[in-house]
Amino acid sequence: MNKPAQASPRASATSTRFALSLTAAAALAALSSIAVAQEAPKAESLETVTVTGVRASLTKSLAIKRTSEQVVESVVAEDIGKLPDNNVVEALQRVTGIQVTNRAGGEVGAISIRGLPDIATTWNGRNIFTASGTQVALQDIPSTLVRQIDVFKTRDASQLENGIAGQIDVKSLRPFDFKGAQFSLLARETYLDPAKKWNPQLSGMASNRWKTSFGDVGALVNLSMVKTDYRNESVTPGAMVPFTSPNAAEVPAGYTPLQRIFDNNIWTPGTYTGLPQKAGSTLSFNGTARPFYLARDAVFQSDVAGQRERPAANLALQWQPNEDAVYTFEAMYNGYRDKAFNRLLFSFVDWWGSLGSNPASTITTFPGTNVIKTRVVNDVYGFNSGDYTTSATDSYVYALNGKWNLGDRLRLDGDVSYQTSKFHSEFTATRIDRVAPQITVDFNSGGGNMAFKFNNNADLADPTKWNVAQFYDNANRNEGSAATASLNGTYDADWGPVKTLNFGFRFDSRKASEAKREQSAFLGRNLATLGANYYHVNSDFGSDISDVPRSWIEPNAYYIRDNIDAWRKMYNAADANFLTTDKLYLQKIFEVKEDTTNLFVMADAEHELLGRPLRANFGVRYVQVDTSMTAYDVNATTKVATPKNGEKTAKKFLPSLTLRYEPVKDVLVRLNYGETLRRPAFGALNPVLQLSDDVSRVGYGGGSGGNPGLEPTRSKNLDLTGEWYFKKDSALYGTVFQRKIDGLVVPLRRKVRVDPANDPFRNSTSGGDHSNGYDYVISSPVNASNGKISGVELGAIYFPKGLPWYLDGVGFQGSMTRLTSSQNVPTADSAGNIVSQLETPFFGVSKLSWNATLAYDKGPIGARLSYVRRSSFLAANEAALFANPIGIWRQPEKSVDLQFSYKINDSMSVDLSGVNLTNEMQQQYYKFGDAGSPELTNFGTVQTGRSVSVGFRWKL
Repeated sequence: MNKPAQASPRASATSTRFALSLTAAAALAALSSIAVAQEAPKAESLETVTVTGVRASLTKSLAIKRTSEQVVESVVAEDIGKLPDNNVVEALQRVTGIQVTNRAGGEVGAISIRGLPDIATTWNGRNIFTASGTQVALQDIPSTLVRQIDVFKTRDASQLENGIAGQIDVKSLRPFDFKGAQFSLLARETYLDPAKKWNPQLSGMASNRWKTSFGDVGALVNLSMVKTDYRNESVTPGAMVPFTSPNAAEVPAGYTPLQRIFDNNIWTPGTYTGLPQKAGSTLSFNGTARPFYLARDAVFQSDVAGQRERPAANLALQWQPNEDAVYTFEAMYNGYRDKAFNRLLFSFVDWWGSLGSNPASTITTFPGTNVIKTRVVNDVYGFNSGDYTTSATDSYVYALNGKWNLGDRLRLDGDVSYQTSKFHSEFTATRIDRVAPQITVDFNSGGGNMAFKFNNNADLADPTKWNVAQFYDNANRNEGSAATASLNGTYDADWGPVKTLNFGFRFDSRKASEAKREQSAFLGRNLATLGANYYHVNSDFGSDISDVPRSWIEPNAYYIRDNIDAWRKMYNAADANFLTTDKLYLQKIFEVKEDTTNLFVMADAEHELLGRPLRANFGVRYVQVDTSMTAYDVNATTKVATPKNGEKTAKKFLPSLTLRYEPVKDVLVRLNYGETLRRPAFGALNPVLQLSDDVSRVGYGGGSGGNPGLEPTRSKNLDLTGEWYFKKDSALYGTVFQRKIDGLVVPLRRKVRVDPANDPFRNSTSGGDHSNGYDYVISSPVNASNGKISGVELGAIYFPKGLPWYLDGVGFQGSMTRLTSSQNVPTADSAGNIVSQLETPFFGVSKLSWNATLAYDKGPIGARLSYVRRSSFLAANEAALFANPIGIWRQPEKSVDLQFSYKINDSMSVDLSGVNLTNEMQQQYYKFGDAGSPELTNFGTVQTGRSVSVGFRWKL
């Protein structure tokens, strides 16, 4: 996730902002003498109802869905700060159309709406982000600070235009939500497996309101701290690449048996379709067909031990001077701290030349294929690495809102806000390497998992067998801020069928910058000579994964970080270009200023059709985005930065239309059309090349470079829904929808030759000689793809009546989403010219996802037993340097979760919850079209583990 850095003198900045907020509050208060109180719309009045229990929470979510003009799903807290799950993302996974994935470290890492990850994230309707990004990590918002989450799948002209997938609005508590004083405390312990540790969560809220001579006044403060010790274990075979035949008679001239084929004139790395996998398949060597075999180039396993902290706070002050106006001041802080030690074991399995007199005896293949299943390789190079990453985020939001009624017909809503977010991370990695006498690998020993062993696994923990090699020393700093002002109005026009006219203005001034530091050097000393403090022996790895080494030695990243000055000086002595601590600095990559102006007008109309009410909402939103960027090109030799300036303006009109018809009582039909945007990420606009070393030794490096000419991606969205509310707490609903997306940003690759003066890795020992220039394959974003995603959603909530006493209180919640997607992906030649188009699915889109929840709510007991599942999906593309085929697919994912709560009395309750109770794993495989399968081309396996929580809640 994006995580920002500690602010330097925060106290003075905070006091200044608080003073500015008070000045703005006084200015808004002066208007109250001519204001009339704003009557809350129907949906907002529903939000102030306090609900308790599973059934009441689901009933409230149905009421919000029914009264909303848009297609919206809601998760409502069962009690004060009590969402049904431990974090916001977990609470959303049962919402119709939501898919989650990348579960690790005790939480879900990614969320999408109808298969798309581009989501506008808002807090009480205000756009929020992390550092230089466009979204906030919803995991960073503790569930105890939340009273309601709304997922908007359609938007009207009055809502933010960004986020082609939809909008997730997180609503926090305010003092006027309560009639009087409210206090609550929560203490929870969560046990995570495989870390096998208990983790605390503490939160508290205090709120009160008073009647005074100058009106009603309320204050609320909400604090939270979550601490998590986690462990992530994974095993991965490397990319699939071609090798020559094991039979000497079939080997081309100049090659040896089972030698890896690098030559681009023989095959093209990075192709989506990949090479043939049938037995006897051939490649052309100088016009002669020769058999080839497919095998993995490496195996590796990762064991990450980490500690994560999330402090958070929310303050709300409200004032209603009379029945004519309401003012709300809010401030929110979200923090994130993470320390992670990755213990990595890596070994190549692609060596040749020392396979003995009968290389064919060293392999077996999957039946009927040229794909190698098992292999024995001699004299293989490998390395272990101790990687240590620390990251920190500090995000602040300050906002002041005023609501007024001017006369009998006009209502105004004014809002000003300021937010700032900083992210800082440091990464150090020390490699130790060796040449092992022999490795034996089974790339799929069963269940999609590989197995491997060395001829002497004891050497893995012997420091005398390892040489201290490269040290990588990197850091990043990302910052972002935004000042936003908006004024919206509603006028009761009553012009025939037009009942209300809505209008508004919004101006947002956004700033962002990124900076980084990268350096590396080679040492070349025996590990044992450095002393025992500098190495660490990992143990008890992945007993639930497969037959792989359970213990190995790696550099002690904790000790190295604690003694980083001495470590850097040691590498500086070996390479004078490696900077010591006193000379380190972060070089700014870019800084950008983006001003967004919004205007909208929208009308609500009502008419009778066949004697039943037909409501219409139609409008248009104007968006103008002015972007100015300064990018910095740093000379690799002199370290002098040359700024490159650029400016760009984009203008769009975005129409919206909603028709809402009730053909019979309790049945609603909606038709929605709207258009939304995805703006390019700031980093995607940066034209300066960011190069990466040839660490895989394929003969060329990698890199990326932005494109300042990128345009926003535009989505045209159409939804048709039907809803039947056959009881207050029960409903059936369904939607058919389509998203037509133009100008999708996709990467294009090209090869460039970098001269030594501009090559940051000119002294590298990886991949060959850099002295005469070196090739880098650069990936750059372009608006060169269009796509379409369509689907069907079905959902139900049902609490039957008339059940036997022992079943009274049982209910059901479930949903299903069926998606189809396609986009054209361009392929390019070595110069970057588009030469063909390929049709692929969208990343992250499962054709079928569904969930079913059995709920129980009676007396003091509330419970949910949930099953969530999604089918396989294209997760990503492998690195273009060598992958074959390039598509990485995720196997079907599922989770069984349980929540149980017991209300001891009106003040106290306890709860018990479990996530991933069946201990499912996350598995991947290579595939394109009919090529590849979980059995034949399996990829990585991640052990996500279970979690169990026990909590105690007290309120007054």
